[in-house]
Amino acid sequence: MKIIILSLLLLISVLLEGDEIMKFNELTTEEERVIVQKGTEQPFTGKFYNFDKNGTYLCKRCDAPLFKSDDKFDSDCGWPSFDDEIEGAVKRNPDADGVRTEITCVNCGAHLGHIFQGENFTEKNIRHCVNSISLSFIPEQSKMGKAIFAGGCFWGVEYLFQKVEGVTDISVGYTGGSKTKPSYKEVSRGTTGHAEAIQVTFDPTKVSYEELVKLFFEIHDFTQVNRQGPDIGEQYRSVIFFTNDDQKETAKKVIKILMDKGYEVATTLEKADQFWVAEEYHQDYYNKTGGDPYCHIYRKIFL
Repeated sequence: MKIIILSLLLLISVLLEGDEIMKFNELTTEEERVIVQKGTEQPFTGKFYNFDKNGTYLCKRCDAPLFKSDDKFDSDCGWPSFDDEIEGAVKRNPDADGVRTEITCVNCGAHLGHIFQGENFTEKNIRHCVNSISLSFIPEQSKMGKAIFAGGCFWGVEYLFQKVEGVTDISVGYTGGSKTKPSYKEVSRGTTGHAEAIQVTFDPTKVSYEELVKLFFEIHDFTQVNRQGPDIGEQYRSVIFFTNDDQKETAKKVIKILMDKGYEVATTLEKADQFWVAEEYHQDYYNKTGGDPYCHIYRKIFL
């Protein structure tokens, strides 16, 4: 079934090859009112007004980085304020009212808010007054964890990991093989040694690596060798790619728990190597298509 679906996707990708299409995130009615129609959210109501975590603020419409948390300050104006922007990220435009200066995302043109000078709030003497609803946020990456798992078709593994609180980003791709920059077609032939895998970025303060490992075992059949359900081949093998010794020991600990429960664990442990991100049509597959995983289901194993 997967081969038929992918044949259609590959045909579409060939037809569209060479056409660069900017992809926007889906917006709610209120987000569109502010971001597209250049409206303004009510003061003191935005999620990022009283918000002081370390990280990067992105454009809600296209995910382009716009502001750093180090440049955010409290102006008591009712909206998030920044006295600087990420270089080249923000465009200034004369506002329709003929008085103020509007700021928009350089990448997609999304309305962000307005910029003011001469108020002496900070030494830079500039205030980017931004609607919270125009922004999204990612925590400081240096404090985030990385985990790589392979457990059959990466569509289903990605879909179930996306439901975990504390998981901030997932990419599907290929790892564990010998070919540089492999394509899906090459991996599918089973000649590159790669496994279909996911690379997870997670916040250790919200979810531990051990919890992720346990979830990994609860969403696929880890007793199968070189297959997962109807998908057969080395690329569908079950592997935990550990990024450090602590991850390796944690994985071994969880595997021992499973073996003590009587399971025959086929999952192997391999040191993480280059992770090659898969083609765009594979990313976030089930959320794009509205389908459900056909060979991955959740079943409770650990207490």
